Amino acid sequence: MTEEPQRVAGKRLVAIVAVALMAFFGILVETSMNVTFPTLMRTMHVSLSTVQWITTGYLLTVALLMITSAFLKQRFTNRQLFVTAALLFILGDLICALAPNFAILLLGRLVQSGCAGIAIPLMINVIVESVPRARLGFYMGMSSLILMIAPASGPTFGGLMVSLANWRLIFWATLPIELLILAFGVGAIQQYSPTKDVKFNWHQFALLAVAFVAIMLGVNSLSTAGWLSWQFLGGLVLGIAALLRYVQVAKHSDKQLLKLEIFRNPIFTYSFFAYVILQFCNIGINFELPNYAQIVVGATSLAGGLMLLPGSLITALGFTLMGQRLTVVTIAGLYIVFSIGRSMAFSNTMTNGLKEVDITQRADANAIYNTGQQFAGSLGTTILAALMSSVKGGNLSYAHSTALGSQLAFGLIAILGILNFGFYFVVFKHQKQD
Repeated sequence: MTEEPQRVAGKRLVAIVAVALMAFFGILVETSMNVTFPTLMRTMHVSLSTVQWITTGYLLTVALLMITSAFLKQRFTNRQLFVTAALLFILGDLICALAPNFAILLLGRLVQSGCAGIAIPLMINVIVESVPRARLGFYMGMSSLILMIAPASGPTFGGLMVSLANWRLIFWATLPIELLILAFGVGAIQQYSPTKDVKFNWHQFALLAVAFVAIMLGVNSLSTAGWLSWQFLGGLVLGIAALLRYVQVAKHSDKQLLKLEIFRNPIFTYSFFAYVILQFCNIGINFELPNYAQIVVGATSLAGGLMLLPGSLITALGFTLMGQRLTVVTIAGLYIVFSIGRSMAFSNTMTNGLKEVDITQRADANAIYNTGQQFAGSLGTTILAALMSSVKGGNLSYAHSTALGSQLAFGLIAILGILNFGFYFVVFKHQKQD
């Protein structure tokens, strides 16, 4: 019996690095535009609830693509997926960089999001299939690091590009890098398992797509229409109805896009809820803080991005108590605390949930985590944008009303942080009794 190799072969290492870099840049640009929102609102004459779709639409499209990851892996080769992801990023870069108006800019963002939606699952698959078991933990840890660092680095990168030129430099700067990644990795990407001519379940996908989009549109209408509006309630009802219909269809199908029976495991379920709340707070606060700093504090785009670089409950409580008296230094200090807590809990929460399901269900559980992660980030951006814009009327200035709305958003994050303690308590209690 031959001993399993302890090192990753050179060509496989090149493939891993190329896919990891593609995933990193795909996630980096998710949040890189957050610092540009005040500028886009002025130059393109759109509201905060509209401009946030630059991030929300990106994350929502990634979430929908995550649903298809199992099908894509079976149907297409790793090289085909790698090239497709790169071309979508490059095409999206060009559309965004040349966009004459907000609609074209949003289109470019949706095209570019295809890169992250394909590259993130591809990165995990390439690592799992090409890395020796003894080194798998290290490489999976590196992939988790990318998923945590990239979205937090986005506002800093965006702020730097804006300070050097304008928001279009975000796309011009990443274009040559993505071309190099494509040239660097296309020859190294290998196929480790045969593809299959499987059929895609469009019915199930359509139901999930309707559910996600309807809920997001409904929540997005809160800042303009209110809680009792037909837009919000209609979106919520349609979304829930589509989800319930998906559950019914999936029960009678042997090829489910998302196998919801995994949620019968209580430890997995509560770990999943804790995980998506962490992502909701993570992406949401990465959207809120740069905009708060620019609109309320009067900081530059560069300062709004850089203050996130050094750094969940303590943070959120601090933001809530000092919601109208924050400075750039205070935000940076509190964000450090938030980042430490988020980083300690994020990947550990997912790992804890995955180890509780049967090994035959782990691929499906991973798909559920990835989909939930992206949808929660999209929802976090939408809800926090709605809260920031929710205070209107009187003689309040735009900066003052945004400060009051931001205080509500910070309070929501604090409440979710407290709720997460409850989820963790249940998880640990179940595990102790098991």
